[in-house]
Amino acid sequence: MSIAFRIPMSGRSSDEKHRVSSPLELLFDLTFVVAIAQVAAQLAHAGEQGDALGKLGPYLMVFFAIWWAWMNFTWFASAYDTDDVPYRLMTLLQMGGVLVLAAGVPAAFDGTDFTAIIIGYIVMRLAQVGQWTRAAIEHPDGRATATRYAIGVAVVQVVWVAWGFLPPGVRTWTFIVAAVLELLVPVWAERPGMTSWHPHHIAERYGLFTIILLGESVSASAIGVQSGLEAHGVSPALVVIAAAGLVLLFALWWLYFLEPAGEGLANRRERSFYWGYGHYFVFASLAAIGAGLEVAVQRGAAHANAPDTAVEYAIAIPVAVFLLMLYILHAPLVPEVVIRPLKTGIAIVLVLVAPLASPLIGLVGVTIAIALVASALVAATLIDRAVAARRGDSGE
Repeated sequence: MSIAFRIPMSGRSSDEKHRVSSPLELLFDLTFVVAIAQVAAQLAHAGEQGDALGKLGPYLMVFFAIWWAWMNFTWFASAYDTDDVPYRLMTLLQMGGVLVLAAGVPAAFDGTDFTAIIIGYIVMRLAQVGQWTRAAIEHPDGRATATRYAIGVAVVQVVWVAWGFLPPGVRTWTFIVAAVLELLVPVWAERPGMTSWHPHHIAERYGLFTIILLGESVSASAIGVQSGLEAHGVSPALVVIAAAGLVLLFALWWLYFLEPAGEGLANRRERSFYWGYGHYFVFASLAAIGAGLEVAVQRGAAHANAPDTAVEYAIAIPVAVFLLMLYILHAPLVPEVVIRPLKTGIAIVLVLVAPLASPLIGLVGVTIAIALVASALVAATLIDRAVAARRGDSGE
């Protein structure tokens, strides 16, 4: 398949038929697989040492950099992807920035050294500035919006460089300030006019990133199994926890794709910021679940040193966050959410209560219980849909 050397950026149609992710977008996502694997591995290592809570801050900060860079690329591509030579080369530069960021993850966790993280992030973001500048030049109708994006992103990068020189003691709250500035750039930039992003393309891209995170969780569980086998050989607890973890991830995948996000975004474009930004918590919780499962499998094989309660809540809390955010994000987007609020609330309570039963059922039982709750929520939702469909067919 041949490509044009250069195609003017004119803004793609928001109702383009059969719009799907391009091969370049899929390749771009693979670099984020590396970054996510690094941050999940570091959180799992902290969990093995019983210090997951202490490393939660670095985890959330590094994950913000990963998520925000991916999200900005995704929404820009939805509106302006030309897939020509300059666009591909600029994307290659962004991919290089992702890999630099991934290489800096261990240092950020171990010694709060964010140098490589900042360098990789700035490489990605300045490449994005180049893309927005090109859009401003070549797309007169969207020039005001594209110019605001280019200026806003560039200015915030100066803030990140300055943040890198601050003492560790003040980095947490100043990070929040810088992150808020990043979040405000699109809000400010889109005021002259909203970019022509494609709702079904965006929904697909978010779905693909969700699958990447679930895949990383499966990989993390496999790493935990491998470590447990090397240390203690096969044990019933190891096998059962690994199996329960797989069932849990499958149930979460099923729940995510039950909600019709594409139609909701098409009908409520003005709520795209709410939906898009809120996915930070969905994505961060999925990556954290993988880290928790890795530690749980190792604990089941008598390898990790963390208390069982800490390990159990390392799974339960991110699962609860995922279920809560799944409802919160879709409730304002669609006329009626597929996953009912009452059932979601009950599932969240049961997931959070399950670790309290640890003295009776142990880590294995708690992991099974959380997986069963998620599976029961899937089953209840499917029953609700079947009943609703039957009533519709009967004309009630």
